[in-house]
Amino acid sequence: MIKVKKIWLTDNAIYIETEDGRVGHENFADYARLRNATAIQREQYVASPEGLHWPELDEDLSFECFFDKKDKSSLCLIFDAHPELNVSAVARRLGMKQSLLAAYISGAKNPSYTRMAEIVDAIRQIGLELSDVEIPKYGSGNQ
Repeated sequence: MIKVKKIWLTDNAIYIETEDGRVGHENFADYARLRNATAIQREQYVASPEGLHWPELDEDLSFECFFDKKDKSSLCLIFDAHPELNVSAVARRLGMKQSLLAAYISGAKNPSYTRMAEIVDAIRQIGLELSDVEIPKYGSGNQ
């Protein structure tokens, strides 16, 4: 487990320093919700032993991702392309901890093929449910 001694923000990134002296950062531009957030919103994170969470933005970064540089996961690309998807709500729908889904999204952990299919199916189901939404009918005279 990564033990973080210090966390700080710049205009473009968030940095951590570990107890063993390593410094890592993540660029806000790499995360749609952080990229589009205000400086005040970015400052409103909650730190846990596993990483950082922005409740208002529904964004999570595991401390591992600050040092494990890799290509964006398929899930990261989906959630980046659709910032209207709520990570917490998708995790609840799956009966999964939000931190685990965030680790899959960040690429810090890799889901099995079966788990990935479950996640994608849940996202598709949300899309189907949204496509079935109907405009409520109102009485005559109401527009």
